Amino acid sequence: MDDIIARRQFDPLYIWLDIAFLILLAGALLWKKRYMTVLVGIFFGFVYFAVDYGLFHLVFHSRSITGGSLFWVLLWMSMSYGFTNFVWIWLWIAKDKHLVEWSLLILTWWLCAPMLAATFGTGEAITIQRTTGAYHGWMALILFVGYAGIIVWNLFQKDKSLCINLFWLLAIGILVQFGWEAGLLLGGIRSAGFENFYDKLLTLVTNSLLETNLGMPYIYLIFLAYSAKFTERLKRRSTPLTFLERLRENNAERVRKRDISDYLA
Repeated sequence: MDDIIARRQFDPLYIWLDIAFLILLAGALLWKKRYMTVLVGIFFGFVYFAVDYGLFHLVFHSRSITGGSLFWVLLWMSMSYGFTNFVWIWLWIAKDKHLVEWSLLILTWWLCAPMLAATFGTGEAITIQRTTGAYHGWMALILFVGYAGIIVWNLFQKDKSLCINLFWLLAIGILVQFGWEAGLLLGGIRSAGFENFYDKLLTLVTNSLLETNLGMPYIYLIFLAYSAKFTERLKRRSTPLTFLERLRENNAERVRKRDISDYLA
C-alpha cells in the first residue's frame, strides 16, 4: 500500500473546459431549484481543498507538480471533484427524480473531457501526483468507524424501516469515485506514465473503495438531519420530522417516485 501513487497528466485546456462544465452543471441545478445540492457541492469543494492542500501537501508532503502552480491546480481539482462528487452523492441519497439524467451528464463529461483536451489542447502537460502511504491508514480508520457504527445500529434495530440501507450507501460511495477514476484512466490522465497495468488498476480499485466511500456514513447522517427540517429549496418543511422519522421516510422513497410536493415546497 505504501507504493500506491495517484498521478494525473493533462493539457491546461482540460482545466478551462472543466471550469466551463462546472458552471454549466451549477447553472442547471439552480435552474431546477436544487439549491441545497449546489451549496453542498461548494462546501465540500472547499473541504477537499483543505484536505488536499492543507493535509496532503502541507502536513504529509505527498503532493508534487510539474508544469503548473500547485496551489491553483489543487484549488481547481478540489472544487471540480469536490463539487461534482458531492452534488452527485446528494442527488443519490435524496433519490432525485432526475437522478438518471444528472448521472449521465456527469459521467459523460468525465469520459469526454480528457479526450477533448487531448485533441484540441496545446500539447503542453501539467503533471501532478501524490503518494498515499502517509495517510491511507487514517482514511481506513474513518471508513471503518463510520460503517461499523451503521452496522451496530442495524444489528440492534427491531424495526426494519429504521435500518440504514448499507448496500445503497456502498453503491454510492464506491461508484461515484469509480466513475471519475475510470474516466480519468480511460482518458489517459490518471496514472499517466505507468507502464504496468497492475499499478493503474491498483490505484483505481483502492481509491474507489476507500476515498469517497469513507465519508458516506457521515454525509448520509448530515442529509437526514438537514432534510428532516428543511427542503431542497432551503425552506422549512411544512411538517418537520424527527431524525428517525426522516430515516423511515427516506427508506420508503424511490427514484422517480417522489411526491411532487417535495419540489414545490
